[in-house]
Amino acid sequence: MTNDDSEGMTYADAGVDIEASEAATAALVAQVGGGSGDYAGLLDIGDRYLGLATDGVGTKLLVAEALGDYSTVGIDCIAMNANDLVAAGVRPVAFVDYLAVDNPDETFAEQVGQGLAAGAEAANIELVGGETAVMPEVINGLDLAGTCAGLSKKDAIFPGEADVGDVLVGFPSSGIHSNGLTLARKAATSDGDYDDTWDGDDYETVGEALLEPTRLYTYLLDDLRAAETNAAAHITGGGWTNLERMGEFHYAIDDAFDPHPIFEFVQTRGGVSDEEMHKTFNMGTGFVAAVPESNANALVEATDGRVIGRVESGDGVSIRSLDLK
Repeated sequence: MTNDDSEGMTYADAGVDIEASEAATAALVAQVGGGSGDYAGLLDIGDRYLGLATDGVGTKLLVAEALGDYSTVGIDCIAMNANDLVAAGVRPVAFVDYLAVDNPDETFAEQVGQGLAAGAEAANIELVGGETAVMPEVINGLDLAGTCAGLSKKDAIFPGEADVGDVLVGFPSSGIHSNGLTLARKAATSDGDYDDTWDGDDYETVGEALLEPTRLYTYLLDDLRAAETNAAAHITGGGWTNLERMGEFHYAIDDAFDPHPIFEFVQTRGGVSDEEMHKTFNMGTGFVAAVPESNANALVEATDGRVIGRVESGDGVSIRSLDLK
């Protein structure tokens, strides 16, 4: 990634201000209270925790609408929630969806259901019902969200904070996942459209590349626990600054996974700076765990992860000659 144009397209310009969003979330949480973690709400139910995470697909739905293909967005919905539970050390067990529409349509509802079923099977969780709401004066098109429930023994929850000297083990993403799509969409359509031919072998169109579903990281949980993981980060909205949710340290990244071609496309088409790309997207690495150095190699050997950096004293995230704060 080489675009250093600070005047290029930004996530805030596209319509999403991460700082304002975080401030609004903090204001809401301050009023409702309740048990919580960085990625999941945790409810003490005796000898274990009930974990709850809720999230939606976001404006990726607009790409699906433009292509007339909703068959994968259900996978995104489940993955965005289940991955957050894994980041807390909770095993996802069940999912309930909420589909809001302005006008019910059997075709896209069936496609959404196909994706939810595929995501649940891949995550090894149960779909336990859901709700379809018809709200023509509130919804324009459709919105898809859901809640994932999980369980964990209390001693299996990740402590939630890294230690200085921890090794950072990263795991590859499948592409853009389901964050930053407002910026990606604006970039993709700034000088073309979703049906433009994709320059590569993996997809036929730009829209198909944007719709690549979010990768599920539920398969990692047992190995993360065996490695005595101190904290984990699901790289979602806010990009690489998500690492700071593991504590106020300096996260030195020196061997992150290479970005997928979709990121280079978005950056070039939108004139997006390197810093903005890394503060918005996962850039090829979708999940990161902070583990004791003595356990890092075993985790790498047991999974598709690799050592990407270290936890040091200080603050911020350094990656690819960038200092993110």
